[in-house]
Amino acid sequence: MKSYVPNTEKDRLEMLADIGMEKMDDLFADIPADLKLSRPLDLPDPLSEAELRDLLHAFAVVNEEGGPLFRGAGAYRHYIPAVIPQLAMRSEFYTAYTPYQAEMSQGMLQSLFEYQTVICRLTGLDAANASVYDGATAAAEALLMLRDNKRKKKVLYSAGLNPDVIAVMKTYAHCAGLELVELPLNDKGVTDVSAVAPNMEGAAGVIAASPNYFGCIEPMAELAAAAHAANGLFVAYVNPITLGVLARPADYGADIAIGDGQPLGLPMAYGGPYVGFMAATKKLMRNLPGRIAGETRDAEGNRVFVLTLQAREQHIRREMASSNICSNQMLCAIMAAMYCCVMGPAGMREVGEQNVAKAHLLAKKLEKIEGISLRYPETPFFNEFVIDTPYAKEINEALADYSITGGLILKDGGMLWCATEMNGTDEFDFVCDIIQDTIDSMGGEE
Repeated sequence: MKSYVPNTEKDRLEMLADIGMEKMDDLFADIPADLKLSRPLDLPDPLSEAELRDLLHAFAVVNEEGGPLFRGAGAYRHYIPAVIPQLAMRSEFYTAYTPYQAEMSQGMLQSLFEYQTVICRLTGLDAANASVYDGATAAAEALLMLRDNKRKKKVLYSAGLNPDVIAVMKTYAHCAGLELVELPLNDKGVTDVSAVAPNMEGAAGVIAASPNYFGCIEPMAELAAAAHAANGLFVAYVNPITLGVLARPADYGADIAIGDGQPLGLPMAYGGPYVGFMAATKKLMRNLPGRIAGETRDAEGNRVFVLTLQAREQHIRREMASSNICSNQMLCAIMAAMYCCVMGPAGMREVGEQNVAKAHLLAKKLEKIEGISLRYPETPFFNEFVIDTPYAKEINEALADYSITGGLILKDGGMLWCATEMNGTDEFDFVCDIIQDTIDSMGGEE
């Protein structure tokens, strides 16, 4: 396969001549010579389509599919009902993009409207946008919402947020001239509420996650109250799969709710693409970034859908825009909406209860092994928890021999474990047997 560009060499030369150039290299004359590759790319000879398919199939055969998974840390393995990928493969969904022309895009606009409705019902808030790129982007955009609402240049954030989310927030903050102040965790693994008030002077608000990175359920109502007491806003970063069993952001006073929609019917997919969701109170609706699909009536009184509230985007306000988000994750958003509709309130509650129950069962079994302790035994958690053990590396190496992915080893040596409805009790027993044998072979508890 040589090229997907249909232009012939003659076509290219004519286009170059039109812009006053003789050869393709003239387009890159401004790039210093020492930065250019001075040799051909190290690529194999071109293959036919059939040969390429055979090659990729061979790669798939030799790769292991993988066994039980006990790792989350931002991407989670949940059961995806078969109807979701089947419906998502329909061409009108699979090729959907930005619905610029309302008269040509009623199906896409309605799909986004339904997605927004689902997010509002999950979070309890008044308005949601048509999605952003992922959870980290949603958190970063929430920083800009806080800045625009209060015209303040300082935001507090919990150390319990996912480190990758924090990294993206810091990138946005640097470019936007925002000061970020970290709120520490206490010895129970949750945000120290007492640290909010002393740091709120000049702050626009607080961002915290529940469950946090370590799986601990945060005192979100207390954090929201502390932020509001200092005339600040509160942003809740939530795992949407928890909202069938835990309080909704609106229930504990959150002004903005954000998160990653990956748990809602999206496969892990090596880290993406995912879908970031954002919802807010009616008061903050005009600060939501990106696009919002709205419902209205046409001249004949028919129910129709349009794009609305885009005035803060770069392609309209340019340098005056408060956000440069001018797209959405259409396919992923549709799949998330499908998942919620297929599951319904009862299904969402059941999957949430299974995640809680199985994570606690696994934690109890691991805790019985000498050399392993639960780091935050008094703190409620959802589907993730941290254990401490001097054998973290050896445990994961032993599990890998059985194609099992164990907990994520943290920088401080702890292990972050995850269990979802996809894990069974027989897997727990097998894993614990392997861990026990590994620790015994190392000489027992140090």
